[in-house]
This record gives sequence, C-alpha cells and structure tokens, in this order.
Amino acid sequence: ARTEMARGHQKIQSQQKNAEKKAAMKKSQGSDQKKAAQKALVYICTVCKAQIGDIKTYKMHFEAKHPKMELPADLKDVE
Repeated sequence: ARTEMARGHQKIQSQQKNAEKKAAMKKSQGSDQKKAAQKALVYICTVCKAQIGDIKTYKMHFEAKHPKMELPADLKDVE
C-alpha cells in the first residue's frame, strides 16, 4: 500500500509537468499561427477593407457584400 502512494504522487507531478510543457508549446505556437494567418490574407477589400486569403473568396465576398458596387478590375476575369 505504501508504494501506491508514492506512485500517486509521482503521477500528479508528471501530470503537472506535462501541463506546463503543453502550455509553453501552445504559447509559442500561438504567435506563429497568428503571423502565418496574417501573411495568408493577401487581398484587402476595396470597399470594407476586409482581409481575404484568396482571389476566388475575395470575388465571392465582393458579390455577396457589395452587390451594388462595380467589380474591381482585378476580379473581373476570376472564375
């Protein structure tokens, strides 16, 4: 029965250590992901300044959100 107590304590310690390690990884990863996401937003809507990742999505955004506006020249030839 005595050895079980030690194992229980060790288990708790290793769980805490693991949780700290995961938190540190998440923290360092978070900023990298934000930078990567920001870099992926290439197109900026000329009307509402929304940032959009690719040209097809930009065209869909424009047609949905600004139907009365004329399509910008760079979107006219997009399928």
